[in-house]
Amino acid sequence: MAFTLIALGLAAAIAALLILALLRGRSDAAPAAAYDLQVYREQLREVDRDLARGVITADEAGRIRTEVSRRVLEADRRLAAVTAGTPAPRAASLAIGLALAALLLGGSWGVYRTVGAPGYPDQPMAARIAQASEFRANRMRQAEAEEAAPPIPVPAPEPQYLELVEQLREVVAERGNDLRGFLLLARNEAALGNFRAAYAAQSRAIELKEGRASAEDHATMADMMVLAAGGYVSPEAEAVLENALNRDPRNGTALYYWGLMHIQTGRPDIAFRVWRELLSVSQPDDPWLAPVHAQIRDLAWFAGDDDYTPPPLPQAGPLRGPSVEDIAAAEGMTAEQRRQMIVGMVAGLSDRLANQGGNPEEWAQLIRALGMLGDTEQAAGIWAEAQQVFAPHPEALDTIRAAAIAAGVAE
Repeated sequence: MAFTLIALGLAAAIAALLILALLRGRSDAAPAAAYDLQVYREQLREVDRDLARGVITADEAGRIRTEVSRRVLEADRRLAAVTAGTPAPRAASLAIGLALAALLLGGSWGVYRTVGAPGYPDQPMAARIAQASEFRANRMRQAEAEEAAPPIPVPAPEPQYLELVEQLREVVAERGNDLRGFLLLARNEAALGNFRAAYAAQSRAIELKEGRASAEDHATMADMMVLAAGGYVSPEAEAVLENALNRDPRNGTALYYWGLMHIQTGRPDIAFRVWRELLSVSQPDDPWLAPVHAQIRDLAWFAGDDDYTPPPLPQAGPLRGPSVEDIAAAEGMTAEQRRQMIVGMVAGLSDRLANQGGNPEEWAQLIRALGMLGDTEQAAGIWAEAQQVFAPHPEALDTIRAAAIAAGVAE
């Protein structure tokens, strides 16, 4: 507020000086008649001096005085006329000055409202960094965020799937040290939108790994915590993300949420550096790629980098694994040879999707191949896992559902 008052005061002072200059210019500018009158009076005094020195005679002095006096009367008449018309130009000058003052004050205020922030105090960089640090240290905790967060909509599960998850819950409750059971439960609870139960199961699985948990394990838990909090990165989720990044500084999920946390706590400069690194390690099918790419230019502006241009989106490569063409090419083999080839290719794709992930088309490809092999049990398992992996992405899930229907494991 102080800056606003000072700026307006300076603008008002400049406007006042302009008005005074206009008025003074009018008052100081003597008319030509006044100058002529002064000259004629000086001539009369010069006549008297010439007469006293004997330069001119008395008759000549009389004639000169008569002529000069006539001119004095004429100049005095013109001066009176000019003086009588003076108020109008002074009023015009005053009106012009007031108009300039209004333009100066109004323009200054308009520009400040457009590019400034009226009512806000000065915000130097050091103060903003200190404020962000304080906010980060005292921000809302995970439990509070979960209470305030609206539920995230997920696709309605099939009744058979709900029965399987309920059976899994019972088995895990009976076997408190079943690592695989807790990992499966975490994924399936997340698929149902039960993110609090999901990260609780994931946390137990990390404990059971006894220090062998990977960066992806911790990043998955942080993902579930953020979803449970409605997209908010709490201090507890931040600690889990630190564990992930300490194990793998280039983990995509952890980098995404680490940048998001800094956006939420008022440090766009750090968030920009994190997301810039994230774009350099992202794959075409990573779910965060498109939103980060769309927002990072604005984030760069907030970070003070006006010239940043994001790199082009990476292009998806060809699908890896068995295709319909691969299977058709094996028609020259015996039935057993063909089956063994397809089984090996399916196993390779299945292992890669389990360890590295993949895009919806690759999941659909795996389910179709399993259906062609008649392994509906494994195809159903892959379909169930795909439902929880792609639950936040309905369009991707629809692609996989079509393959599951073709394989006979979904309706």
